Amino acid sequence: MAEDRILEGPLARTVARFGTPLALGMGLQTTFNLVDAYLIARLGPEVAGPALGAIGICDQLAALGTIVSYGLSVATAAIMSRRWGQGDEAGARKVAWQSLLLVLGLSALFGIVGGFGAHVLMADVVGAKGEVAELGTRYLRVMVGGSFTIFLLLHLTTIQRALGSSKTPVSMLITANAVNLVLAVLLVYGPGEAPPVFAWAPPVARALGLPRMELMGAAWATIIARLIVLVPLVVIIVRRFGLFLGDSRARPEKKTLASIWRIGWPSSAQLVVRITAMLFVHSLVARAFTTPEDQSATTALGIVFRLETMALFIGLGWGSAAQTFMGQNLGADKKHRAKLSGWYAAAYNAAMMALLAVAYRVYGHEIIAFFDAAPATVADGQSYMQWVGPSYVGLGLGIVLGSAIQGAGATRQTLLLDSLVVFVFQIPVSLLVVGVLDLGIERLWQVVAVTYFAFAITYVVAYRRGSFLGTVIP
Repeated sequence: MAEDRILEGPLARTVARFGTPLALGMGLQTTFNLVDAYLIARLGPEVAGPALGAIGICDQLAALGTIVSYGLSVATAAIMSRRWGQGDEAGARKVAWQSLLLVLGLSALFGIVGGFGAHVLMADVVGAKGEVAELGTRYLRVMVGGSFTIFLLLHLTTIQRALGSSKTPVSMLITANAVNLVLAVLLVYGPGEAPPVFAWAPPVARALGLPRMELMGAAWATIIARLIVLVPLVVIIVRRFGLFLGDSRARPEKKTLASIWRIGWPSSAQLVVRITAMLFVHSLVARAFTTPEDQSATTALGIVFRLETMALFIGLGWGSAAQTFMGQNLGADKKHRAKLSGWYAAAYNAAMMALLAVAYRVYGHEIIAFFDAAPATVADGQSYMQWVGPSYVGLGLGIVLGSAIQGAGATRQTLLLDSLVVFVFQIPVSLLVVGVLDLGIERLWQVVAVTYFAFAITYVVAYRRGSFLGTVIP
């Protein structure tokens, strides 16, 4: 069984076998997101441009809640994998139930607050203008209002990975995205005009009485698809691991919830720091390089950030593998094996990032034009890929080694490291380049690239020191 190989199998091969489906599955998940962008791009230039810019911003805003929830999932995985490695299965099941209660409470809070504050976030915080702000507000209300679906989907699949299952959670995520694709085609185009490849959709939509919803159709398709997959996911978890049954279903327990929160909030805060950095770049571009009439720079950034999620999600896939190996092997008191597993996961991820960087650098023009052929949009997007693409190797190293450290429960350390890079380097230098020196957009791209390599250097140094191996999880 995979659970046994994590502690006993040949390490390099076992990490590869466990991590590859996670990395490929997470990477494939982003292709479905890119298909969403493709569907929107084919609505016509008067709709597609503002809509692509809107979803580029909304994805990052909606991600704020998701990453707070994900931080709690990381904490749950760290505690559960440590308990599982120690042979304390009852303790692991109790943590699973208590963490589920915490995530449900968080999802309700975020849905209410974010749903009512969508316009403020789009127009006042980010600085979006015109139709981008209007479309983004409507899209954000649906995505944030239904955010409990992604909170639960990510949390339940993270629990499975923590216990040594890598293929099932990935297959469920892929299924959700496949269902999302079909629903999105039907709801985005409805009974109206659709690209030839989706010629089957209008007759089906007409027969089902579905309207043409354009951008809002993509939002509703996402929420519905997640709901459809959540039901079998819960059944699998209950039957395979015996979670959420019997004595484990206790009332909220202060000690366990406090332990999850103590490890989880720094992880959530760390991801908030990273998404804040991305939103800051988006805000600089929106304020310095766009006008109400010309949103090409924002559109380009929305496209390339979606492409960049491919690098991010592949890194998170290998990072999830590193977390599981770290937690279970530390629980079994195998510190050397735990640390070495992180290096292997980082190396495998670096190889995949190098291939992705080459593809983006060589075919950047064609990829950007596939979504939006406007010359200004293609030029800005291609320049981003040319400068930032090679730095994905550094970005991936930081993500995987940081995830391994989180797997040991040392989430405050990763929060500190990320904060140093973002607040001491990236934000001040970006402000200097754009706000003070008034340099061009390519200089801003260069700052982003250097930041990603700074993440790599910072995490390599911290991981080599190995102080995180002594983290005690109560």
